[in-house]
Amino acid sequence: MSAPVLTAVAWPYANGPRHIGHVSGFGVPSDVFSRYMRMSGHRVLMVSGTDEHGTPISVQADKENLTTRELADKYNRVIAEDLQGLGLSYDLFTRTTTGNHYQVVQELFLALWRNGYVQAKTQMGAISPSTGRTLPDRYIEGTCPICGYDGARGDQCDNCGNQLDPIDLKNPRSKINGETPKFVETEHLFLDLPAFSEALGSWLSTRKEWRPNVLKFSENLLKDMRPRAITRDIDWGVPVPLDGWRDAPMKKFYVWFDAVIGYLSASVEWARRTGDADAWKEFWTDPAQGYYFMGKDNIVFHSLIWPSLLLGQNGAGDKGGEAGAFGTLNLPTEVVSSEFLTMSGSKFSTSRGTVIYVRDFLKEFGPDTLRYFISVAGPENQDTDFTWDEFVRRSNFELANEWGNLVNRSISMAHKNVGAIPAPTAPTAADAELKALVRKAFDTVGDNLRRSRFKAAASEAMRVVGAANKYLSDEEPWKRKDDPARRDTILHTALQVVADANTLLTPFLPHSAQKVHEALGGKGVWASQPDLREVTDLDDPSIQYPVLTGDYASDQAKWESVDIEVGRPLEKPTPLFPKLDPELGETGPEWAPIVK
Repeated sequence: MSAPVLTAVAWPYANGPRHIGHVSGFGVPSDVFSRYMRMSGHRVLMVSGTDEHGTPISVQADKENLTTRELADKYNRVIAEDLQGLGLSYDLFTRTTTGNHYQVVQELFLALWRNGYVQAKTQMGAISPSTGRTLPDRYIEGTCPICGYDGARGDQCDNCGNQLDPIDLKNPRSKINGETPKFVETEHLFLDLPAFSEALGSWLSTRKEWRPNVLKFSENLLKDMRPRAITRDIDWGVPVPLDGWRDAPMKKFYVWFDAVIGYLSASVEWARRTGDADAWKEFWTDPAQGYYFMGKDNIVFHSLIWPSLLLGQNGAGDKGGEAGAFGTLNLPTEVVSSEFLTMSGSKFSTSRGTVIYVRDFLKEFGPDTLRYFISVAGPENQDTDFTWDEFVRRSNFELANEWGNLVNRSISMAHKNVGAIPAPTAPTAADAELKALVRKAFDTVGDNLRRSRFKAAASEAMRVVGAANKYLSDEEPWKRKDDPARRDTILHTALQVVADANTLLTPFLPHSAQKVHEALGGKGVWASQPDLREVTDLDDPSIQYPVLTGDYASDQAKWESVDIEVGRPLEKPTPLFPKLDPELGETGPEWAPIVK
C-alpha cells in the first residue's frame, strides 16, 4: 500500500487579497503535486489556512477602520474564495484564529518548555514612537551589519541569509511610516535554536533529494543559529499558557511561531471534523511522508525552525527529553520552495502597484491558464519574470493550438464520421509507436511530479501532445474516405492518446480535464474541485467561518492508461481554450499594471 502523504502548504497572510506571485510559490505547485499523488494511489492530506495574527493585521485593520477580527474575517473569506476558484484541492483550508489552533499551539509549546528548549530572557524590543505599538521584526528595515545590504529586515537579511535582530541593523526604520523605532527592554520567551544544531545537521545531511537552493541555504543558516524570540508585546495572538504569562494582555506568541504549528493544528481539526479525532496521526507518523510548499522567503521557517519545534516536541533535540502530547512526529520529507515570480525584474508590490490579484486574473482568463503558466514557466528553480507576452504566447500556442486543437479535431472527426469512438482494425507501426510513447510518458511525467519537477513534467506531457498532432498531420484521416477502416483506426489511436494525455495533464489542468473527460463521452466526476463550506468553530459555537474541503477519493482520474470504450457516443466538441487577443501581449488587460 502506498505511504500516506501530508501536503503542508504555506499559510497566506490575511491582511489583503493574494496575487499571482503568492500562488506561484505555495498554491499551484502544492495542488499539482497533491492531485498527482492521489491519482497514483496515495492517501493525501492537504492542509493550510489563513495566517491571522501579528502586528501587520492590526496595522491593516486600522487603515480599513475595522477590528482585527473583522479584518481577519474579511480576508480569510476573500483568500479562501480565490483559492477555491484556482481549484486548490485542500482537504482542509482553515485559519489560525480557531480554538483548535490555540489548543494545539499551547500543547506543543508546553512540550518544548518541559524539555528545556524554551528560556525566558530580556531583550531590546522595537516600538513605534508615534503609536506605542510593537514593531514586528519584518516591519523594520535597515542596513545589514554583516554584508552591508540596505534593505535587510529585522529578522534576517535576504541578501546574505543571516539571522538578525532589529537592534543589529544600521539606520533602522519602520516600514509602516519610515520613522526610527524606539528600543525598550522587555522580557520574552526564546526558542533555544542552538540546542538543535547537532540534530538538525544530522537530519539535513540525509536530505539528498532536496532542491539545491533549499539545501544550501539551510546548511548555511545552520552555522549561525541563535535563540529566537517566540513571544511579542501585542494583544492579538495566541496566549502563553504559563503562570505569570497567560493573563498578561500584551504578551502573546509571535505570529511566526503559531503559524508553522498550523500544519499540525489543521490536521487535527480535519480529523476532528471527520469524526475520528486520531485520523491525523496517519499523516504524521511513519511511514507517512510530508512535503512542505512555500516561496523562498519562508525556507528558514520550514527547513530549520519548524523541524526544531518538532524535534523539541519529540524530545529529540540535543538536550533530549520526552515526547509531548502528540507523540513522535515526522520531520519534513522535503521542503519544496519556489523562487519569486517577478514583474519587470522586481517582486510583486501592492504599494507600488505592480501586482496582479488572483481574483482579477481568474475572472478574465479562468484557472487553468494560470495553473499551466505557473507550472511550465513559473519560478521553480529561479526568479522568473511574468510578462503578458509570454502568458499569451503559451496560452495560444501550447494550450489552444496544441492541446485544445488536438482534442477538438480528434473528437470532431470521430463525431462527424462515426458518431462514436470508432473501432481499430489492423494497427500499423505508426499507431503502435504513438501509443507506446504516451504510455511510457506515465512513468516519466509521474517521476518528475513525484520529485516536484513540475516544468519537466508539464513539458513531457506536452511533448506527447505534439507527437499526437504530428501523427494526425502525417496520417491525414480526413483523406481516408475510401478506406474507412484505416480512418477509424487512426481516429481511435488519436482518441486513445487524447484520453491518456488528458490524464497526464489532469494535475495541471483539472478544470479542462473534466471537460475533456465529458467530451470523450465520460460521465461523473473526473477531477474534483474544492468546496467552500461554512462551519462552526469546534470549540466556540458562536464563531462561524468558511473552510475549503472536498471529497477527492471518488475521482475517476487514476495515473494509468485506460482503454477507451469503442462505441461510446460522441457529441460535437466546443473549443477547450479560447484564443487570446495577441494585442494583450503588449500591455495586458486594461485593469492590469503595465509590464514590459
